[in-house]
Amino acid sequence: MRVISLVPSLTEAVAVSVPGALVGATEWCSHPEDLDVVRVGGTKNPDVRGIIGLAPDLVIANEEENRAPDLAELRAAGIQVLVTEVRDLPDAFRELARVLAACGAGRPGWLDEAESAWGQLPAPEARLKAVIPIWRRPWMVLGRDTFAGDLLRRLGVDNAYATHAERYPRIPVEELRAAGADLMILPDEPYRFTREDGPEEFTVPSALVSGRHLTWYGPSLAQAPATLSAALRAACR
Repeated sequence: MRVISLVPSLTEAVAVSVPGALVGATEWCSHPEDLDVVRVGGTKNPDVRGIIGLAPDLVIANEEENRAPDLAELRAAGIQVLVTEVRDLPDAFRELARVLAACGAGRPGWLDEAESAWGQLPAPEARLKAVIPIWRRPWMVLGRDTFAGDLLRRLGVDNAYATHAERYPRIPVEELRAAGADLMILPDEPYRFTREDGPEEFTVPSALVSGRHLTWYGPSLAQAPATLSAALRAACR
């Protein structure tokens, strides 16, 4: 198989499960850290002609991260494109199994570990209401029907904007401050929030979390419950 991935988390999943299958990935595909493949542009602006030139057997994409016109152009060139759709944790497990099967892989051990880690979560001692910004200038937050929101719900965190009409609404910072949250959850991607960039806007505690563990569906899911829970506990001390 010659596979190109346009989705960072799926790039990692394929790279560790089917060594040698990947021949191309986007500039945003940062894991595994030693990944050595041709870079084919970004998730939103891939080098379509370059991808075609690599003659892949399969291109892996996602309905949210990649643009339909780019995928249609690849299909028109005779390339098989597998498009995933992930809105919650069960979706992630199902789509990961589908992608790896399409790449000729058996079921990897890390996928069993991830399902076990999330399936054995203890009941949260108390639930917290949180605002989860993903961008600044303008401020954007997690809204309805998101994978990251589902992970946090399973960890005892209720998204203050879970019923918003949009999945990633733009909300003025004044409204975020007035949302009645117990906690702000600030990931380091797509916007790189830090201790000096983000928490100063709010009076409630801020949990700085790994964006890879919050938003990626791949091998990081096995460590995500422990990693995210530790960050939440640290913020609430």
